[in-house]
Amino acid sequence: MQENNKRKIAILGSTGSIGTQALDVIANHSDCFEVYALTANNNIELLIEQARKFLPDMVVISNEEKYPLLRDALEDLPIKVWAGSDAICDVVKSSSIDIVLTAMVGFSGLKPTISAIKAGKTIALANKETLVVAGEMITSLALENRTPILPVDSEHSAIFQCLNGESHNEIDKILLTASGGPFRNCSKDQLSRVTKSQALNHPNWVMGAKVTIDSSTMMNKGFEMIEAKWLFGVSPSRIEVVVHPQSIIHSMVQFKDKSIIAQLGVPDMRIPIQYAFSYPNRLTSNVEGVDFFELQTMTFERPDMEKFANLSFAYKAIEVGGNMPCILNAANEIAVDAFLHDKVGFLQMSEIIDKTIQRVSFVKSPTLDDFFQTDAEARQIAVETINLQS
Repeated sequence: MQENNKRKIAILGSTGSIGTQALDVIANHSDCFEVYALTANNNIELLIEQARKFLPDMVVISNEEKYPLLRDALEDLPIKVWAGSDAICDVVKSSSIDIVLTAMVGFSGLKPTISAIKAGKTIALANKETLVVAGEMITSLALENRTPILPVDSEHSAIFQCLNGESHNEIDKILLTASGGPFRNCSKDQLSRVTKSQALNHPNWVMGAKVTIDSSTMMNKGFEMIEAKWLFGVSPSRIEVVVHPQSIIHSMVQFKDKSIIAQLGVPDMRIPIQYAFSYPNRLTSNVEGVDFFELQTMTFERPDMEKFANLSFAYKAIEVGGNMPCILNAANEIAVDAFLHDKVGFLQMSEIIDKTIQRVSFVKSPTLDDFFQTDAEARQIAVETINLQS
């Protein structure tokens, strides 16, 4: 690929797990991609290191208090330095950007994603909360602005790949695979004693703390189910979660003739990240392939939706619709943060979410302002619930 044909990429959340792996992909294919913008929330040390290595046109630190440190650290380089959440929304509008990787964690990814869609940028979507909270709005905006949304989550990338060349064929159901996390064989009594360090020790995937906890509670899979509904236009009743502990099959699609197409690979996020960046082309990868002789066995189980109540909450939330998934997401963000700060136990996270869902005002047809009001109200009620339990 010629220098002037390199795809210029903005990475929102460059210091997180997805962001750092995306930079690995770009470094390995510097003839195809270049970093145009980097943004981070708080990790200024790593952001400075990344900026000095990749020399983007601009960097943004969301935490405005850290702006002077960032500006001074990069003053010898021709890099524009900005701060604040509004600056992130402005950066993605740059005419030079080809792809925006939305790798921010949580609700914070919503506004920048909307800004990038309205600017007509190709979205490499790793921020699942954007579709969980406002799936109907986001998909409508993408259609209106003719903006491609390329999934980065391994499961949604797998479904996307299974559907290539199959647009004329009806989907019977989506089989959304889940590792089951580290506690799939634990009793409820054992779950009540789970520690933070145990929950952060995922058996297969390397992810950030919040996503790892979501995986251990299966909320992550509930969010992915909602995301799949919006990405692929399939009702939740036709999205079946299948626990597959080996994480080799990343998801499957069953068609009306009952044929099933699956996408397989080692559990390494660099593969779906690279595919989103290079689509529709496939580039060489330095990731090891699957050794089926070493693997020998692949197993499948039904998820226990009583033991892992968060998964059932997600199905109920998307069935109710409106702002209910937004409530679910906000309550979960607060509950997970409380668990990571040793304020609540593992099973208490689900209790906090359940109580919050029951108390927040329901809006059937929410606007963008409604989503922000709902998010704030749900967070406040979740915090109140935690304080009452303390």
